Amino acid sequence: MDIDLARTFLEIVRGGSFIAASQRMHVTQTAITARIQSLESQLGCKLFVRNRAGAKLTADGEVFVVHANQMVLTWEAAQRDLPLVKGYHNILHVGGEVSLCNPLMLKWVRALREGISTHAVRADVGDAQRLLHQLEVGTLDAALVYQPSYWPSLQVEELLEEKLIQVYLPTNPEPYIYIDWGEAFRRQHDAALPGKAKASLGFNLGPLALQYILEHGGSGYFRTRVVQSYLDSGLLARMEKAPEFSYPTYLVYSRERDSAVLQQAFALLREVVRSDTDWSQRWDPII
Repeated sequence: MDIDLARTFLEIVRGGSFIAASQRMHVTQTAITARIQSLESQLGCKLFVRNRAGAKLTADGEVFVVHANQMVLTWEAAQRDLPLVKGYHNILHVGGEVSLCNPLMLKWVRALREGISTHAVRADVGDAQRLLHQLEVGTLDAALVYQPSYWPSLQVEELLEEKLIQVYLPTNPEPYIYIDWGEAFRRQHDAALPGKAKASLGFNLGPLALQYILEHGGSGYFRTRVVQSYLDSGLLARMEKAPEFSYPTYLVYSRERDSAVLQQAFALLREVVRSDTDWSQRWDPII
């Protein structure tokens, strides 16, 4: 199937009409209509019902949204990867959540480059749901996430156990900063600390919140490995009698894509975890 047909279908879904799709794709509405007719003919079903309000998906169209997204993602991945870089046999595609990119992802990629010289490496940083979707459609080999999905096709391994602890800048412990560590953390935090559930300042990225506290003061919850060097130096202090929250990191990969090379890559990752405890994440280190 022509990949432009899938792209056209998705543009209609996003824009809500054939007119909107023609404007976004810079083609005539007649061309958009012809593409959808061709697509419907190939699939043997009707995908849209058109009315004055635009275009509404049929039941078959709702099902095809998933397939169309997978086709476009797979095609775009193929365009990025091929032809293979000269001298390499294949490509390792690894991903991780933003808060894990430095230093864990960074050091894992370096270990892959040094330890598996036959493979090129592609590293993708994003949110957990996007990474898990990429695993599902096969455009990613493995991902590091905090809250995995336990789908039948995915293998989930707890890579390391960590806690979220409350720390503060001794010279200026206010304000309390709400760092959003995901749904499970929000539920536990708000139950344990209802008075802090509505903070005046919040971040959804730990490294950014840490940088703010180090520069301007305040307190908040951070991963133990990230703040340990600051606690040891006295730059930050741990809040006494504050509740702790479990926050493990998981390695997730597709069972269907498992291989000897992937297992070698995972062994290198586990070695990185064992050998490094300083994850301070400060952009301009002062310790």
